[in-house]
Amino acid sequence: MPTQDTSEIKNNIVNIIRIRGPCLPVHIAKEIGMSILFTSAFLSELIAEKRIKTSHMKVGSSSIHYLSGQESRLENFSQYLKSKEKDAYELLREKKFLKDSEQEPAIRVALRAIKDFAIPFSKNNETMWRYFNVPETEFKIKEIPKQEKEIEIFDKTKTIEKKSEPKKLKPKKKTKKRASSQKKNEKFFNKVKEFLSKKSIEISDIIGFSKKDLTLKVTTNSQEKLLMAFNKKRINEKDIIKASEKASEYNLKYIILSLGEPLKKLSNLIEAVQNLSSIKKIE
Repeated sequence: MPTQDTSEIKNNIVNIIRIRGPCLPVHIAKEIGMSILFTSAFLSELIAEKRIKTSHMKVGSSSIHYLSGQESRLENFSQYLKSKEKDAYELLREKKFLKDSEQEPAIRVALRAIKDFAIPFSKNNETMWRYFNVPETEFKIKEIPKQEKEIEIFDKTKTIEKKSEPKKLKPKKKTKKRASSQKKNEKFFNKVKEFLSKKSIEISDIIGFSKKDLTLKVTTNSQEKLLMAFNKKRINEKDIIKASEKASEYNLKYIILSLGEPLKKLSNLIEAVQNLSSIKKIE
């Protein structure tokens, strides 16, 4: 293909994005009347030339392509964020700034994943997050406002004088029990992440997280599965049924993790049913 033709095609792509805003490759391919394969090749060249940008967020397996200055329009694609990532997005958009250490582990992981919307910065050696279109200069350490209460004093003539005196406010302190519990939860979450990393299992979504168990979507050997990790040494039949029911909701096979080996009788049962075809009643 002549150089002039390729330049014309690339200019056409840039104009399409300028008019339509952030686009997926499939939409651009349709506009220019070319296959996804060739369109993706042109998009890669435009990214290398720094004429267009690509999002960290994925819609399916595709990134979103946009021009500098169109960042705010990526919000239109926030519906495609995964469950916990969407929770983190909504929280950050509402609060504008978040202190990393004050967030639950699942939200902390999600904030690091939504790079198009969550921008990290440091304040007093603390990691902070700001919503992408809110400038860092807007961040201020909130001061406790002085409040006054009015005291009514009645004199002999029944006239009312109002005096103001400052109300002492005590900052709320987290109980040691809550802080300790959160630390244990985070320790368990990190232990599971480390284990999965060693096994080359990738976390694709965080479905649920509590002090008792952790539910994830993971990818292993190019297959998506549901993983349920129990924060205890011994799992039982109820735990297996719980994991099975949750996996059925997502139509996935499932993996179970715990802090110890399953009971011998449970291991024997699992091994025994692996090749079981059916159980039928004799009529």
